[in-house]
Amino acid sequence: MLNLRTPWSYSGRPYFFTMDQNWIDSFRTKLDQHHQWPSLYMFKFIVPKGKEQEVKNLFPLHTVTEKASREGNYTSITIQIMAPSSDVVIEMYQKASTVEGLIAL
Repeated sequence: MLNLRTPWSYSGRPYFFTMDQNWIDSFRTKLDQHHQWPSLYMFKFIVPKGKEQEVKNLFPLHTVTEKASREGNYTSITIQIMAPSSDVVIEMYQKASTVEGLIAL
């Protein structure tokens, strides 16, 4: 689970997850090892209530499935796309990282 915008705690200290070039290269390698492109790829995000449309706007041509959390403070969003390459998947995660409070699963 990656919280792309807000601090989270590891060993008691909060920090921000950033997609630096080393992480991107490692993720691209893993994607390429597990997928033959083009490939169906599933994005799963959790966003604070009211941020759903920001995520949906990133995927205007795709079907989006939403499920509200028990107390309604968060929404789980699932989107499947036919991705032509790992670069497209990474680009979509980078775009999604602009949504405040977004957690990528």
